[in-house]
Amino acid sequence: MHDSGSIELAFGRGTLALSLPAGAEPTVLRKAALPKLADNGAAIRGAFDNPVGSPPLSELVKGRKSACILICDITRPVPNRLFLRPMIETMIAGGIPAERIDVLVATGLHRPNEGAELAELVGDPWVLETVRVTNHFARDEHDHVDLGKTATRGTPVRINRLFVDADLRIATGLVEPHFMAGWSGGRKVVAPGVAGQETIRTFHSARFMEDPLAVQCNLVGNPLHEEQLQIVRMVGEIYALNTVLDEERDLVCVTFGEIIASHLAAVDFVSDATCVKVPRRFKTVVTSSAGYPLDKTYYQTIKGMVTPIDILEPGGTLIIASECSEGFGSHEFRRAQERLVELGPERFLATLSAKTLADIDEWQTEMQLKTMRVGKIQLYTTGLDKEERRITGVELVPSLDAAIAESVARHGDGAVAVIPEGPYVIPVHGQAA
Repeated sequence: MHDSGSIELAFGRGTLALSLPAGAEPTVLRKAALPKLADNGAAIRGAFDNPVGSPPLSELVKGRKSACILICDITRPVPNRLFLRPMIETMIAGGIPAERIDVLVATGLHRPNEGAELAELVGDPWVLETVRVTNHFARDEHDHVDLGKTATRGTPVRINRLFVDADLRIATGLVEPHFMAGWSGGRKVVAPGVAGQETIRTFHSARFMEDPLAVQCNLVGNPLHEEQLQIVRMVGEIYALNTVLDEERDLVCVTFGEIIASHLAAVDFVSDATCVKVPRRFKTVVTSSAGYPLDKTYYQTIKGMVTPIDILEPGGTLIIASECSEGFGSHEFRRAQERLVELGPERFLATLSAKTLADIDEWQTEMQLKTMRVGKIQLYTTGLDKEERRITGVELVPSLDAAIAESVARHGDGAVAVIPEGPYVIPVHGQAA
């Protein structure tokens, strides 16, 4: 938590400077500063050589006939360019043929990443030239292995065949707060990352989404996390490389090892820096969608609306800036938002509660409702057309500065919380220790 000088919000590939009204008292909420790694390459090699809960990577690869490496899709700024090549080189040196190594983009139900976007995502031409890189398609039933159902909640488990059948399975990702699963990365890259649509739609149903423990930074009793743990155990032996980035998107932590243990090690590293205790609530909260790549769509923007909910005073105003350079999101999400606007929040929620399987992408609309129940949401964007703006279901504002000034005047309270990096920072109402 810091007081302001010049305040800039992450927006697209740059920032937006804020000019606050006279009398405003800003509280700027950022992640605690974490030391950057002096040598990224050495840190990654060190993680491979000193893993959490597993043998070193150089030993894991011995005797394996094939490997599948999962990477996150373009919505997350994972530094794949730093670790994919040394990981693959270690596999080849250990005897796995390059033609039997697959890199699989864990799209979940997002669209595939192809062409120049895929090259940007992988970040290293050598990787694209050396091994096969493909996208996961959750709707292609024949691409998945049916592993049965989870014991606790009966979630049907269908996972990409390429991953299940591989001799060596490695998930890679970014550990950051996730507004439903607690934390991203690790087990989440497997499910929903490379799960079939029925698996994904089951644990995005209202039964899970409305659970009070399915919130950011919480793994204890979180039903999504518990299902994900069961799913990775059903798949079998899986390892993971987990990264943590700072505000400049530089690497500050990397762990490797058994998927559950190595993920928890990264969570332990980042949790205190990310969850910021705030002693009061605010009638005006200003935030972002964390800039590119997360603010490419309105779909992803909703994450930034939900994460500050704990410090928004009931009846207050949450103002969010998101470029939405790619527009709205999927056709299914668009239909869910149309229904929200047509039915209103309460009737829309009532339509969800009876479903065992959520309609694709309507869960993001359901998350938007959580903030709408607390206060007013205002959106500043440069990327949506007139109809898309209508079906956001929130109030569009032409100027951030004017919206902040009007909120301060309307509430008669100059205290303003500003979260420059949006959903990557989790403000928690309570006294700091």
